[in-house]
Amino acid sequence: MKTKTQAEQSVFSKALGIFIVFTLLCGVVYTGVVTGIAQLMFPKQANGSIIEIDGKRYGSELLGQQYTDDAHMWGRIMNIDVSAFTDENGKMLMYSAPSNLSPASDEYAELVGERVEKLRAANPDMDEAAVPVDLVTCSGSGLDPHISPAAAEYQAARIAKANGISEDRVREIIEECTDGRFLGIFGEKTVNVLEVNLMLDGILE
Repeated sequence: MKTKTQAEQSVFSKALGIFIVFTLLCGVVYTGVVTGIAQLMFPKQANGSIIEIDGKRYGSELLGQQYTDDAHMWGRIMNIDVSAFTDENGKMLMYSAPSNLSPASDEYAELVGERVEKLRAANPDMDEAAVPVDLVTCSGSGLDPHISPAAAEYQAARIAKANGISEDRVREIIEECTDGRFLGIFGEKTVNVLEVNLMLDGILE
């Protein structure tokens, strides 16, 4: 008959064994299998959906980049911070986060108003048109790479003039960089800002 100490040791050994087994199954085997399948079937997506041309990486299709010049399309608002993180060499890394301001606050209303005025000043040809809401608000991640087709169209005239091309050509580029609804019925159409700008620069075809 086992003593209390032996029984406790037996329970502990079984618990430890179960812990090790599930650690190996869930932390090593499962992770390895899923990673292997992803690399085999979806290598681009598994590695961050990086846009790479002639060996040079220009960014990820899944992460927004900030553009503020007239010749490029502007994306969602980004709250950029370069003071929080550094790499192994001490170089500052860019970090973006969503806004924590309440949509009902006066500060938020003032901030959105300033953004609207900035967009109207940059896009004088669209003076009578309403500014699309996604151009003056942050996304949940603060790194949304997409804007709505309406937000892209709002900037077409400015981009065409700055690049010396027709508005029709800008719209063709926007259309090429527009993703449809998921399964044709879910969500809304979106325009990938980075892809548009790389096409405007002649980098992406």
